[in-house]
Amino acid sequence: MKIILLGASGSGKGTIAKKISADFKVPQISTGDIFRDIIKRKSTLGEQVKSYINYGKLVPDDITLKVLRQRLKRVDCQNGFILDGFPRNIDQAKSLSKISDIDIVLNIELPLEELEKRLVNRRICAKCGDIDSTKYSGFTGYCRKCGTKLFQRDDDKPEIIKTRLEVYKNQVSPLINFYGDKVQTVSNSASPDETYARVKTFLLNLEAKA
Repeated sequence: MKIILLGASGSGKGTIAKKISADFKVPQISTGDIFRDIIKRKSTLGEQVKSYINYGKLVPDDITLKVLRQRLKRVDCQNGFILDGFPRNIDQAKSLSKISDIDIVLNIELPLEELEKRLVNRRICAKCGDIDSTKYSGFTGYCRKCGTKLFQRDDDKPEIIKTRLEVYKNQVSPLINFYGDKVQTVSNSASPDETYARVKTFLLNLEAKA
């Protein structure tokens, strides 16, 4: 099953992606992860990617597509994949259509007020990347997995959040129109387990029809 996962930062799409990956045995792929992976491999393409990242620049779409094409050819993608954070715009979506078809686009939604609350309270582990919240029971300010002190991203502060979410809204609306009836919008206003139960049921039904 080939899935695109859309959702604003704080919507819970990362958690949902991990659960889908585990249950449906398909890899969760983000451009950030594949950039880091290809840099480690020290290939010519990896050096190109590194040169942009080291100078704080966005990796051009043509290079991103080359990297993504290579990633989708790997064995673990034979039964499908989850694209998390790509495509971000119509040009990327059109380019993606030339290298792979897509079965479903899951659009994870939360009301703006709830997104703001989640982002303001979000804390991240610099070592393992785990995410916690000041509102979760037992929050100590240290990572529950590795014990590293958690930090708040600069762009998770109140004065920046509204701008970020407005930018995301403007980006995602054209993508939803582009993919049309392949889009399934899911509200994540319930508990994470309840939300994922609905997603899993939907994907199982879709899989059964394939």
